[in-house]
Amino acid sequence: MQPDTLILILLGLSACAYYIGIRRALAVSGGHPRKLHSLPRYYGYFAVLWCALPALLILILWLALDDKVITQLVIAALPEEVRELPEERLNLFFNQVRNALAGVIPPRDPTVQAAAEHYRNLQAISGGCLTALTLVAAIAGAIWARTRIRPDLWARNQVEKIFRFFLILSSVLAILTTIGIVLSVLFESLRFFKQVPLSDFLFGLHWSPQIAIRPGQVGSSGAFGFIPLLAGTLLISAIAMLVAVPLGLLAAIYLAEFAHRKVRATTKPLLEVLAGVPTVVYGFFAALVVAPFLHGLGESVALEISFESALGAGLVMGIMIIPFVSSLSDDVIHAVPQNLRDGAYALGATRAEAIIQVVI
Repeated sequence: MQPDTLILILLGLSACAYYIGIRRALAVSGGHPRKLHSLPRYYGYFAVLWCALPALLILILWLALDDKVITQLVIAALPEEVRELPEERLNLFFNQVRNALAGVIPPRDPTVQAAAEHYRNLQAISGGCLTALTLVAAIAGAIWARTRIRPDLWARNQVEKIFRFFLILSSVLAILTTIGIVLSVLFESLRFFKQVPLSDFLFGLHWSPQIAIRPGQVGSSGAFGFIPLLAGTLLISAIAMLVAVPLGLLAAIYLAEFAHRKVRATTKPLLEVLAGVPTVVYGFFAALVVAPFLHGLGESVALEISFESALGAGLVMGIMIIPFVSSLSDDVIHAVPQNLRDGAYALGATRAEAIIQVVI
């Protein structure tokens, strides 16, 4: 059984456990919820947690270890001359096995075909065992929770304790993930600077990260100067600001000072939708749409615009940051006290003069 199907079954069993927990709580209280320590729904939550958590724990651990265990079992069943291959060639052999399993490349080697069949059989056995264990754990947990339900059970306290544990665990995982990212970048940076002097990186004028993977390969000496990266970043940022600041500021002025309330309520969320578009989508759009368009436009006026020009990247980045500029400008405009506007109008200023000379 596929894991997603198994999860759907667990959701169904959890819903049944919730219903059974509430019915059991009402039954042991004689139909009077006031005799219970907690509200009836907490007894339902208690049954759901004991139904779902053990099964999900088994499912996660099994899926994490399944491929490694099956791979080791397949390796143990291979002929001795294959098992003694170097690690690189053994990995290549298993790539052929996985391709055979996926049906990408039909296996020509009988050993590969036999290993693929063995792997498939072990996967089928593993899937059956996983389904049986998960369902047994879910049903056993629900039955055990039902037997524990009684009027003096502190169901709310136990449910809240479990939720508190998961909230703390989530916070700790977020912190550990951040620390892991920092340490990973730090260690890789130390390895990088062992091969590239810091002065060459900070003051180098060439960037060509080409390092050979074997001796004598062409392009074995790379150039890792930081100056081209910095200059390119500043150039693209400048182009982006030239696009985003005028458009974002004008949009904020219109929405804050001129737009009707209904227009503002509709237009502002639509503008901020741009902030939710993933950056990789903007990059894909820049590479496949904007860059070819600029290249063709340059050819029409006898100019050479490269597909990798900073102009295309800057224009798309400018579009990407318009919502941020507009939102920030809108907040700043609304922070200007209204009495300053009224004072400007009292002195005879027009609306445009008040906006330009007082608000802005």
